[in-house]
Amino acid sequence: MMSTSFNRHVVLIVDDVPDNLAVLSDALDESGHIVLVATDGAGALERLQRITPDLILLDAVMPGMDGFETCRRIKLLKHVDQIPVVFMTGLTETEHVVKGFQVGGIDYVTKPIRPQEIVARIGAHIRTARMMSQARGVIDAGANAVIVLNANGMPLWQSNKASYWLEKYFAVGRDQAGITKLPPRLQSWLNESLALQQHGGQAAEPLIVTCDDGVLSVRLERNERTAELTLLLNEKPPVQMQAERIAASAGPQLDQYRLTPRETDVLNWLAKGKTNRDIAEILGMSPRTVNKHLEHIFIKLGVETRSAAVGMAIHHLHAGF
Repeated sequence: MMSTSFNRHVVLIVDDVPDNLAVLSDALDESGHIVLVATDGAGALERLQRITPDLILLDAVMPGMDGFETCRRIKLLKHVDQIPVVFMTGLTETEHVVKGFQVGGIDYVTKPIRPQEIVARIGAHIRTARMMSQARGVIDAGANAVIVLNANGMPLWQSNKASYWLEKYFAVGRDQAGITKLPPRLQSWLNESLALQQHGGQAAEPLIVTCDDGVLSVRLERNERTAELTLLLNEKPPVQMQAERIAASAGPQLDQYRLTPRETDVLNWLAKGKTNRDIAEILGMSPRTVNKHLEHIFIKLGVETRSAAVGMAIHHLHAGF
């Protein structure tokens, strides 16, 4: 697939009027852009299988598949769903403008075409899209996936990792995992969580969803300054979730073995699957000191290995100690 990593930005123009294509192509070419064209929606979708433009300039009114339907289908293509789409339209009634935004458009310009205005808007939207792409990359590289909501709980944006986990844990298709609607189970939990916050100021318990190879937790965060809400999604293997539950209760469960507070801390992090070096960094001690604590833990618990120590914690947890 063609890359747009070079300096000149690629703009795909979709319009069935040759004169419009000529005027726009000349203006964008003179401003330093690489211009690609399609004369209908089907042609645009076919081109997007081979290229990834920086922006799509899309005529709203075309024979056959109109611009609104073309944009809707573009937003279902995972590799280009974040590309900004700017509508060109002579339809200035509110319902048409709203429809353009509903199907994923980011802006619109009215006909007759004013090339200089279009060039300026394209430049601004491409710069914004590049910054958003970098921000999404940082978010997706983290442990959490993110769904941003407005103050009323309506989805505004979600990271790619969030889309993937919605599909995986809530069995929704790509077209249902977009930003316009949450899966029913997640929406129900969100409504209950918002009600708790509004009436009692209580923090809602995370939503836990499991599947064969993972456990997804969802928690709600509120930005007090902007009133925006954020859903933070985090996935862990089932074994890690079990280890964390063990770690959380290991201290009181194992009092009979007279572990010191520091030994209890080490055992807690051991149950979370951390290495000696990890534990040393977390607790601010040397790896050698961690080894010493483990030796004492093994003696007190009557075990000889790390796995046996964790197994002892599991045994006492299930035994109800």
